[in-house]
Amino acid sequence: MSHEDQFGVAQMTGDSAAVRYFDTAVSKFLIFNNDPLAEVDKAIAIDPGFRMAQVLKGLLCLLGTEKAQLPVAKAALRAAKAQSQDASAREKQHLAALEAWTLGRLKEACAIWENILIEEPRDVLAMLAAHHTDFFLGNSIELRDRIARRLPSLDKGSRLAGYYQGMYAFGLEETGDYARAEQIGCESVAADSRNAWAIHAVAHVFEMTQRIEDGQRWLTGKVDDWFPNNFFAVHLWWHLALYSADQQHWDEVLGLYDSRIRATDSAIVLDMVDASSLLWRLLLQGIDVGNRWQRMAEVWEPRLDDGWYAFNDLHAMMAFAGAGRRDLVERLLKAMHAAGAQTTDQSRIDNGLMTRTIGLPVATALAAFVDGRYAETIDLLVSVKAIAVRAGGSHAQRDVIAQTLIVAAEKSGRTRLARALLNERLELKPHSGINLAWQRRLDSAGRPDPALQ
Repeated sequence: MSHEDQFGVAQMTGDSAAVRYFDTAVSKFLIFNNDPLAEVDKAIAIDPGFRMAQVLKGLLCLLGTEKAQLPVAKAALRAAKAQSQDASAREKQHLAALEAWTLGRLKEACAIWENILIEEPRDVLAMLAAHHTDFFLGNSIELRDRIARRLPSLDKGSRLAGYYQGMYAFGLEETGDYARAEQIGCESVAADSRNAWAIHAVAHVFEMTQRIEDGQRWLTGKVDDWFPNNFFAVHLWWHLALYSADQQHWDEVLGLYDSRIRATDSAIVLDMVDASSLLWRLLLQGIDVGNRWQRMAEVWEPRLDDGWYAFNDLHAMMAFAGAGRRDLVERLLKAMHAAGAQTTDQSRIDNGLMTRTIGLPVATALAAFVDGRYAETIDLLVSVKAIAVRAGGSHAQRDVIAQTLIVAAEKSGRTRLARALLNERLELKPHSGINLAWQRRLDSAGRPDPALQ
């Protein structure tokens, strides 16, 4: 027996109450409202054989890139497969995609979700999972085009179209179409003012187009929509901190770090990534952060051997290197070597490739930077600069790699290299406070470039 969910997709369960809890979980997931997992557990309690509720539980556990949640996701997958005798073709595809992800095969999972969406564009679980996995893989084109392929199939002005627009806005921003990203992102927010992902997409536009004060007004003016009871709030506070950093208002940055980004000493990986990234930017600017690095290293240490997602490992390295924990630096490099050492049969496992091509070079460069081995940092980062998108994340997040490279060039006396790298930044952001500060320092350096001697 089936019941339609809130978007008109058939869900195989004999209890309409279970579908209502499923719908509530999906609604919370769409806007990052706490706590969708609690809602889906209620659906499962009513109908343990509700396969798509189990799939949703598995997806929620995996989307945080927390390896510690992998056993829970696998248990949800087992429960769903145990009831799969009468599963529909679409449900079987969902089970296959979830299983692929638990095995670290993110690209394979995306291919399956795409097949689901071809047949049923309203399958919001397939869309949410694929969209966020495209983000983890740094697949900017599909962040945009996977949504574009579905939008004409939806009723214009429908709730689902509004949420898809928020995803589309982020894809447009990551592919450089800033004007359309802002327009469509604002339309999505108008459809649901609590849509944190759409709010976030527009915040990225302001970051990339250097409209710092507009970005500050945008986020602070909507804080009542995205801050209370939202598991994406830390990342939006991080965006506010980036605006203050570009203005070189370092006290504001540290204030946001202490009061918002690390207010609860969160051990959630996504929150830890933001905190480590912000501290590293402060380190690059020579700002004293006190003992904050030490606490970040302590929180990252239990995840040191995960080898699950190279993007997380890079941010753990920032914490270990920033705290001066050489022991943890060496342990993490060893763990990353192991994660990257895939056999031929395992070559489809995406994190292995990400670790080999991006993760290890960048992690090694970060450790070298803190040790003052700037020439090594430069060589390693130059080698991955053009392909850094493969590390996953957004342009704003990956900018920390480019910033590290330019500071390493500056500190090593490679003035001409530093100027060349800065020229790239000034072409895109000619009025950036940080870029102009670098320009002033380089103009006053007056040191020969050792590479030319």
